[in-house]
Amino acid sequence: MSTRPAYENDNIFAKILRGELPAHKVYEDDKALVFLDLFPRTPGHALVIPKAPARNIFDIQPDDLAHVARITQLVSNAAVKAFDAEGITILQANERAGGQEVFHLHVHVIPRHTGVVMKAPASEMETQEVLAEHAARLRAALEG
Repeated sequence: MSTRPAYENDNIFAKILRGELPAHKVYEDDKALVFLDLFPRTPGHALVIPKAPARNIFDIQPDDLAHVARITQLVSNAAVKAFDAEGITILQANERAGGQEVFHLHVHVIPRHTGVVMKAPASEMETQEVLAEHAARLRAALEG
């Protein structure tokens, strides 16, 4: 059996959690953080991450993973409301061979509309103004 790499404390999401990098935060509690993807595949594309240092699904504690799943559902419902979405795509990749690029467990919540194709991953950085407006819409949907 192969040995999996250890969690690296200098990944971009760990830096966001420590406040070393900015993010358009949507939701936060003691175990999870939700913020917008800088390169959204659709408007409202959010990332749900655990605060625990977990590289991916292979090393996260079951209770932390369950909390991430609960928050993913919460944010999915808010995204449908905030962006009048007809559906949600949930993506979660593990290790490079599985398509993971940032090695801190994260779940993509991507609002979808029939017939609208998602942008390619990391293809176009959104403006800070648009991200701020989308974050505000998601926060408002979560609150009410």
